[in-house]
Amino acid sequence: MPIPEITPAELARRLAGPPESRPVLVDVRFVHEHEWVALPDSVLMPLPELEEHAEALQAFRGRPVVVYCHHGVRSLDGAAYLRDLGLEAVSLKGGIDLYSRTVDPSLPRY
Repeated sequence: MPIPEITPAELARRLAGPPESRPVLVDVRFVHEHEWVALPDSVLMPLPELEEHAEALQAFRGRPVVVYCHHGVRSLDGAAYLRDLGLEAVSLKGGIDLYSRTVDPSLPRY
């Protein structure tokens, strides 16, 4: 079953909405990537360490979760893992790179 994806434009629309309806952002990139550029208020949980955060992830139950990475590949795996935990997770299509190109060009690209 394919993992649902959200477009950068749709994510921007949801992030601009009321705080109670904003999704949780989970960044599955590595620390150095997150330090270079990250979406505001995102939680860093590198993909290889995601299982170690299984208990902490339960705090997001009942809330929409958007998983993102650089180009939208690792985030598909991350979203699949979160969905296996019973969370409402989707992957950011094209990752932070596409988000910076189409929504917020002030974000550094790498």
